[in-house]
Amino acid sequence: MAEVEGKRIAIVGGGLVREIALKEYKFFTFSNLVQRKRREKRELLSSLQVGALAACFFAKRGHQVVVYEYRSDLRMEDSSGQSINLALSFRGREALRAVDLEDTLVKQNATSMRGRMLHDKNGNLKEVLYDNVKGNCIYSINRRYLNVILLDAAEKYPKVQINFNKKLVDANLDKGKMKFLNVKTGTIEDAEADLIIGADGAYSKVRKIMTKRPLFNYIQTYIEHGYVELSVPAGKNNEFAMSGNNLHIWPRGEFMMTSLPNKDRTFTGNLFAPFHVLEKLKTSVALLKFYNKHFPDLLRLIGEQRLVQQFFEREPQTLISIKCKPYHVGKTALIIGDAAHAMVPFYAQGMNAGFEDVLLLDELMECYNSDFAKILPKFSELRCDDGHAICDLAMYNYLEMRDLVMRKSFLLRKFVDKILYTFIPNSWIPLYFSVHFTRMSFRECIAHKEWQDKVLRMNLWCFGIFIVAGLAIFLAQSTI
Repeated sequence: MAEVEGKRIAIVGGGLVREIALKEYKFFTFSNLVQRKRREKRELLSSLQVGALAACFFAKRGHQVVVYEYRSDLRMEDSSGQSINLALSFRGREALRAVDLEDTLVKQNATSMRGRMLHDKNGNLKEVLYDNVKGNCIYSINRRYLNVILLDAAEKYPKVQINFNKKLVDANLDKGKMKFLNVKTGTIEDAEADLIIGADGAYSKVRKIMTKRPLFNYIQTYIEHGYVELSVPAGKNNEFAMSGNNLHIWPRGEFMMTSLPNKDRTFTGNLFAPFHVLEKLKTSVALLKFYNKHFPDLLRLIGEQRLVQQFFEREPQTLISIKCKPYHVGKTALIIGDAAHAMVPFYAQGMNAGFEDVLLLDELMECYNSDFAKILPKFSELRCDDGHAICDLAMYNYLEMRDLVMRKSFLLRKFVDKILYTFIPNSWIPLYFSVHFTRMSFRECIAHKEWQDKVLRMNLWCFGIFIVAGLAIFLAQSTI
């Protein structure tokens, strides 16, 4: 690693904390405007783990790092809340390995998932392995625990300082100047840095400031589906109530349930459904009727009373996708993680892509000797279109998970992919494998899938022509 002059790095984390104190509010879905009653709440939307990991990488290279976190120190408070479990795969593991955290998280505190377990309405199960050749798996990990490990790791570096309860209110990104609100005292504090890293989540303030600049493009999309988190308790003798080494999916076409295993033998589940479906589940009677019809096996595991209590504890949450370009401002500012490419959770790549952002940034620092005038434009060049690609893939995978996985045509394609990958693993890499178990760019993953589709179509046409020709010859000979 080349010796460089240490620079001042400011990492803005914590995202937007939306405080809703009204008894009634409105939000827009594609089909209608819906009123909802809800209690006062604080909704945490952030990329804390990406910012903490970035701090480790910069400090390791000798830079002085200050992290400004909107929230209080979650290690000191009970900050448990609703969040979809994180699924760690190869891209994320590579980043953790670079700062010696992979073993701590994967081997000691994560639960391996070797494939999908599909549940039909009759309770029949079908396992679809992620990798039948090399045995790769994905790891389910608790979001809060991961954040604690990364914060502890960052603070071990003498050059890292973490300031909590600091909300970014304004910044001059060209000059590296920032203004923070101390949410404890109400005072405004000024700060400066050579480089500002916006790792502040899907509702990024740094990105919002960037949107005012010429030639900055930005697209925000809310899908008309939301989610409600549920918990499946441990079974008899504190064992898993279902297979503990699978991602469980109940695909039902328009909506689905998913469930990821936890170290304590419970499962974290989520109902994903259109808002017009969720709107019909207003009473315990309607809810139980819905689960009895569509998820009877899951209802037995959760229990009616527990299901009703959990479901009405919180309102359904929204799902957002963010695309923007470029990710940088000159040599002084950069956005990464959800701030740059927030995505729906259906490819389980939000955290992994954020971690890979940090790893790519570190690789560019090595290549350009920490010259941010070269690093930041190169990062945008390499990563923007990739960020758009994984956002699109995540949208597609929702359709696959809730509907396609039970179709015979989809299962046939999976079987063909499995056979070809078994015999020519270096040439025929299935889309899901390339996304989860390689560092192939997301654009290349899509291009490779399109090439595979073309090859299969051509072979299918050739096979059809061969059959027709053979049939024609047979009929011609039989008439002689």
